[in-house]
Amino acid sequence: MKKMYDYVIVGGGLFGGVFAWHATKRGKRCLVLEKRAQLGGNLYCETIEEIPVHRYGAHIFHTSDQKVWDFVTQLVEFNRFTNSPMANFHGEMYNMPFNMNTFSRLWGVRTPDEAREMIEKQRGCQEGEPANLEEQAIRLVGTDIYQKLVKGYTEKQWGRDCRELPAFIIRRLPVRFTYDNNYFNDKYQGIPVGGYNGLIKALFEGCDVRLNTDFNEDREAYRAMGEKVLYTGTLDSLYDKRFGALEYRSLRFEDQVLDTENYQGVAVVNYTDRETPFTRIIEHKHFDFGAQPKTVITREYPAEWQEGDEPYYPVNDEKNQKLYRKYQELAEAETDMLFGGRLAEYRYYDMDKVIASAFRLVEKEWQE
Repeated sequence: MKKMYDYVIVGGGLFGGVFAWHATKRGKRCLVLEKRAQLGGNLYCETIEEIPVHRYGAHIFHTSDQKVWDFVTQLVEFNRFTNSPMANFHGEMYNMPFNMNTFSRLWGVRTPDEAREMIEKQRGCQEGEPANLEEQAIRLVGTDIYQKLVKGYTEKQWGRDCRELPAFIIRRLPVRFTYDNNYFNDKYQGIPVGGYNGLIKALFEGCDVRLNTDFNEDREAYRAMGEKVLYTGTLDSLYDKRFGALEYRSLRFEDQVLDTENYQGVAVVNYTDRETPFTRIIEHKHFDFGAQPKTVITREYPAEWQEGDEPYYPVNDEKNQKLYRKYQELAEAETDMLFGGRLAEYRYYDMDKVIASAFRLVEKEWQE
């Protein structure tokens, strides 16, 4: 008997949206099940004081993938936002990423050669294979940058001392010997005009949607509704955590409406000292070049993940990767289910990589 839907898509985020768009364009019927009260995953924006507020943290779209850029810009208009965050260390302001403006402020140097010499001199004190994140960071950028701009922020983010964290967490730190504050090296960069909700609406257009709906609470009934299921949620919850729970780091957001037009002069300021409890302050109007009379800021606090919290950053250590592989084996045995996205794949993804991954699934599904 033919089922009601061709695809039941579990999760209303970016991966599910890109797949849904392609499926709908091929005349497929899609049902989207979303646990939250709105579509969009972590891209969702909430309007406060006429300002699009990035509800789940700052999202700046950047890519060098022409196919990905062409895809998103055909759906919505993007602005020319360039990510140029600042770092605040006990009131001292530094440009990010680490570039000649940063080095000049730190050491009074003026030329790339002078900056290289300073970093090289400080890197020299770290010999042998790095045994932890602290040693790896010093090897990459030297002691001054590590102490002021890496150590405190990283320890807040992960909730433990840098000497207790594995070296692989920081495989590289962007260091630029130019006076360029553009954080990303990608060819294309921007944010949809008015926030991401327009993009999300375009991706899911033509789908049936059920919000506040947890697939795993009645998965057999939902599976029976579709020929196939695309699952973008956490793998451990799909299998009732039979091998144990995968670990994440979470975040907590604290909004404040201020009766001023411009609070910090930039969209993102990282607080890199250990004593300040939050990691950064986001001033949302700068994402959209807003001129509203008031402003909305969000303080972002890292948090230990507890059951029921939003899972933001996978803890990709050896123990969790081993656990994930067990769940992955179960998933690979499914015959009528597809998987994808940052939660199902238990990895941190930039947005363009999520879209590219969804493209690959589309090509595989329709053998293009």
